[in-house]
Amino acid sequence: MTTLKDWPEQERPREKLLSKGSNALSDAELLAIFLRTGCQGMDVVTLSRLLLSEFGSLHRLFAASESEFCTKKGLGQAKYVQLQAVLEMSRRYLQEPLQKGFALTSAQQTKDFLIAKMHAYPYEVFAALLLDTQHQIICFHEFFFGSIDSATIHPRVIAQKVLHENAAAIILVHNHPSGDPTASICDKKITEKIVKTMQLIDVRVLDHFIIGHHKCTSFAEKGWI
Repeated sequence: MTTLKDWPEQERPREKLLSKGSNALSDAELLAIFLRTGCQGMDVVTLSRLLLSEFGSLHRLFAASESEFCTKKGLGQAKYVQLQAVLEMSRRYLQEPLQKGFALTSAQQTKDFLIAKMHAYPYEVFAALLLDTQHQIICFHEFFFGSIDSATIHPRVIAQKVLHENAAAIILVHNHPSGDPTASICDKKITEKIVKTMQLIDVRVLDHFIIGHHKCTSFAEKGWI
C-alpha cells in the first residue's frame, strides 16, 4: 500500500500547508491533516476523499450526528469529540472580536461572525446586531425562531429592544437552513417593513444578511437598503 511517506514532499498536505499556506489546500487535504492517519489499505488523503464523497461536503460532515459520524470508515468517538472541539474553538475565535464596545469597521469581519454564529442552525432564526452611534456593538439578540415569514416577524418587538438598549443602528440577519442564501420576496418585504419602523424612531438599518452554508447575501451590497 502506498502511504503519504511515498508521496513527493511538496504534495503532502502538511508540507504543502507550510510552504504554500492553508488556502492552497483542497477540502480533502485539510481533512487529512485533521485525521492524521488513514486506515487499513487506504492512505489518509484517499480516506478523506472517500469521506467527503459519502457525506457530500465538509459542512455535512461537520454537522453529522455522533452516531452518523462514528459509523464511517476511519472515524470514531475520539475523532468526533476532537472535531466538535475544533468547531467550537473556531466559533469562539470568530466571535471574540465582536464583543460589546467593539467597533465594526470591516464588512467581511461581520460576515464571518454571522456565518459562524448562524449557519449551523437546523431551523430559521431572525436576529440583529445592535450598535451605538459609533457603530460599536451593544449586543447581538435573537428575536424570532422557526419558520419565518411576514406574519411571524413583529417590528415592534425589535423596536422595543432597540429603544431599551438605546441603539442608533442595527444589522439584521437570518439564516436559511436549506443552505441557499438567496433572498425571497418575503425576505425583502420583511426588510422594508422593519426599515420603515426603524425610521420612525430614527434608527438606521445598515444591512440585512441572509446566511447559508458558509456564504451569505448582503442587502446593502445588492443595493436593496
